[in-house]
Amino acid sequence: MHGTPRLVSDVMTRRVVALGRAATFKDIVKAMRQWNVSALPVVEEENRVVGVVSEADLLRKEEYRDSGQDRHSRLERLSDLVKAGAVTAGELMTAPAVTVAANATLGQAARTMARSGVKRLPVVSDDGALLGIVSRSDLLKVFLREDEDIAEEVRDEIVAHLFPGPPEPVRVAVHDGVVRLTGRIPDTSLVPVVTRLVRGVEGVVDVDCALAGPPRRPDLDPDLPGDDVVHGARGAGSIG
Repeated sequence: MHGTPRLVSDVMTRRVVALGRAATFKDIVKAMRQWNVSALPVVEEENRVVGVVSEADLLRKEEYRDSGQDRHSRLERLSDLVKAGAVTAGELMTAPAVTVAANATLGQAARTMARSGVKRLPVVSDDGALLGIVSRSDLLKVFLREDEDIAEEVRDEIVAHLFPGPPEPVRVAVHDGVVRLTGRIPDTSLVPVVTRLVRGVEGVVDVDCALAGPPRRPDLDPDLPGDDVVHGARGAGSIG
């Protein structure tokens, strides 16, 4: 539906490999290699997510094996030292897990990943049960949206509401996710508004807003500004 942000449930991977707390170090390495993933969720009763084991958690063992640190230095990093000696998923995992709800928007998921510094998130239900996994690459799928689909949403949901009766029709063209707006509008102060709204449409990569004001009539409107084109700022697109 136009105007409705896409949700994590739309793009997540539903077939998920998960670990129990008792999974051994070697079992974890084998699972990561088999499924070509860098992290695995750890679950317990009723499939509730309690943590995540990542490659970084596993590599602490090798780091401390050849670190060359003296005993005093190692004691200052006791939590890492404990991880280095861990042998099960329950001991190795990072907890609590950073998760995302299935009904979260792609923008919310992207912000959670950025704040937490992770590449993938377990997707959970309201009671914490594992539903799937969403990765950075999943969030980028929105930019594969068809140009004409983007143009139709911009016309129907933004242009039609902001400019119901412009001096001439506002034209919307989209190429490779870049939206170009041309035409005349009654009030050029709305250019920053329309630019911001269009940039927020799912799949938009950039916006080139070249809207002009109404034609100048020197005899009737001596104080009316000229009909120069007012360009909206161009910048990076948004996930949601």
